[in-house]
Amino acid sequence: MTNPPTISHWLNNDVFTGTSGQSAPVTNPATGQVTGQVALASVEDAQTVINAAVAAFPAWRDTSITKRVQTLFAFRELLNARRGELAAIITAEHGKVLSDAMGEVARGIEVVEFACGIPHLLKGGYSENASTNVDVYNIRQALGPVAIIAPFNFPAMVPMWFFAIAIAAGNTVVVKPSEKDPSSSLWMAELWKEAGLPDGVFNVLQGDKTAVDELLTNPAIKAVSFVGSTPIAQYVYRTATASGKRVQALGGAKNHAVVLPDADLDLAADSMVNAG
Repeated sequence: MTNPPTISHWLNNDVFTGTSGQSAPVTNPATGQVTGQVALASVEDAQTVINAAVAAFPAWRDTSITKRVQTLFAFRELLNARRGELAAIITAEHGKVLSDAMGEVARGIEVVEFACGIPHLLKGGYSENASTNVDVYNIRQALGPVAIIAPFNFPAMVPMWFFAIAIAAGNTVVVKPSEKDPSSSLWMAELWKEAGLPDGVFNVLQGDKTAVDELLTNPAIKAVSFVGSTPIAQYVYRTATASGKRVQALGGAKNHAVVLPDADLDLAADSMVNAG
């Protein structure tokens, strides 16, 4: 019997195995079979991946918006043509049915398409005589390397919600997928490479709390986007803001609903079960 493949990190448009020697099993929920071993980053591994994003930032920030969007369009076309591959990966590691996985990918593509309109969204403003003889300008500038900590339940959609906008706006990205279904992010990294994204702009850091804590505290990471449980969202927000970062920490969104007294209870119950 062959050993299951190792699911590694990604930096500078190539696989990075890391040096920690630590890994965790990835299973197919339908069968319980171990299908891979995901690398668990050490602090040093995390710093190596972050440093790739740091090195790539100046050139990507200075790349014209037109050229950035051309790369984004190329990524969108590849993603749209091969969405079935990504859905199959999601199903194999997460366990949701293929039609549901295809829906997840479609919702992610919507944000990639939205990000293709970034030239209009990045416009600044100018107000003449906002106060007496005082003119006011505002401009939008890239922050730098940013981190995305993704949840188990939407391993492709949630990262796409964040990284499409971040990359279009001139930032570089480090994605930390859930260690339960880590392969989607690596597949998307390969697609970014095929689309022509320069080295170091899109990176994947596999791991557990060690990797997360380095992203939350490393001064090179300028912002963090997170989706997950409420207690972890609070931890992410508290830790990252203490390090001076901008933070989106989205927690606890588990299909909540308000059922009013005049509701059709059978329909309401059915809808809530389907939503969950």
